[in-house]
Amino acid sequence: MWKKFKRLFVIKTKFEAFLIIYALALGATERGVVYMQQYPGFGGVLLALACTGAVFMAGGKILDAVEMRSYWED
Repeated sequence: MWKKFKRLFVIKTKFEAFLIIYALALGATERGVVYMQQYPGFGGVLLALACTGAVFMAGGKILDAVEMRSYWED
């Protein structure tokens, strides 16, 4: 039973990975907007850019992991 439950949280395809990256990007941009409102000026812009940069790094890692997983399963 736990194996079936655990499989729900495994990213199997690139399409699933892109959906997760999209969701991360939506959250990061929303957080970036909040940062720019709370910290007007250069500091808020830097924090917003850090949010979006984190999505780029995480997205790359997720896509690499999906490719490696498919490589080892074949």
